[in-house]
Amino acid sequence: MNIVGTRIDGRLVHGQVANLWIPKLQVERVIVIDEKVANSDIEKSGLRLATPMGVKLSVLSPQRAAEQLVGGRYGNQRLFILAKGPQAFAELVNNGVKLDALNVGNMSKNDQTQAMTNSINITGEDYEVFQELAQQGVKLTAQMVPGTKEESFLEIMKKFNKEGNN
Repeated sequence: MNIVGTRIDGRLVHGQVANLWIPKLQVERVIVIDEKVANSDIEKSGLRLATPMGVKLSVLSPQRAAEQLVGGRYGNQRLFILAKGPQAFAELVNNGVKLDALNVGNMSKNDQTQAMTNSINITGEDYEVFQELAQQGVKLTAQMVPGTKEESFLEIMKKFNKEGNN
């Protein structure tokens, strides 16, 4: 298993991912983990169109992704794993996938979220899952695009708590 990057991005494969992250990390296969998207031919077609030529794409449920990764399905391919939220990554870790780090990129705002940064909005459940991932040894970072400063997402969450926002 050769995971070269993991990222939470509500938009999944889009311009920043396709044009910046994938080339920077020399990705050979993008794995999108999302139960709903895995069961939608229309959404999978859109992701295929957004994925750069020459890069393979797998769209899987969290359970299926864990099975494929633990089972060595992708050999030595350079893998970039994307999901819309932390729960998919927690499911991977809980099913035996070793993740060293997780980049929290873009999580959209809605009625249930609190803003951590301009582009990262989380729910109370997300907060708990991030804490769980950190306790399991996953380094949590926030970096919108390569070339910008990588920040500790745990520190962002701590600062948020100190300001009495949660």
